[in-house]
Amino acid sequence: MKKTVTVFGSAMPEQGSREYSEAYELGKLLGAGNLNVCSGGYGGIMDAVSRGAVEAGSEATGITVRSFGRKPSRWLTINIICDSLVERISRLVEYADAFIILPGGTGTLLEVAYIWEFMNKNFMDSKPAAASGKLWKSVISEVNKRLEEEMKETNRILCFNTTPEAGNYIINSLKS
Repeated sequence: MKKTVTVFGSAMPEQGSREYSEAYELGKLLGAGNLNVCSGGYGGIMDAVSRGAVEAGSEATGITVRSFGRKPSRWLTINIICDSLVERISRLVEYADAFIILPGGTGTLLEVAYIWEFMNKNFMDSKPAAASGKLWKSVISEVNKRLEEEMKETNRILCFNTTPEAGNYIINSLKS
């Protein structure tokens, strides 16, 4: 059975943008690495990574929310509809064997905080997590400094300069 990587990122990037293209290439990379993807299931980065994975022969699961009233990505092979945002985030985490965080806003920040805190509190097993993008490098660095001061485990989420580096790290982490 293929393992699944949950990818978090913005719904805003449109086809043809750099962020959309990078997410699409990431989906292809993960699919070629024999991994399925899971995302929030809508547009932007979620659509792009789903498309790339499906075109590479893998599954793309979307975890959508009934009350959002938006149309899910046409690239989803599985759409799981939730009743609330909290349920959605829980399922995004539950289905993942690993995580990749791409550029996003407050929704992505919420998802990152969720996985980080649940790993820190041992509410879930530690899973490989990689982030790509200038924002995440800054945020994760600052939080790691604070965790170090509190004598808690750091580097649960690793930062990479490029999306392919993050993807390759996850592929290699899930091989074992």
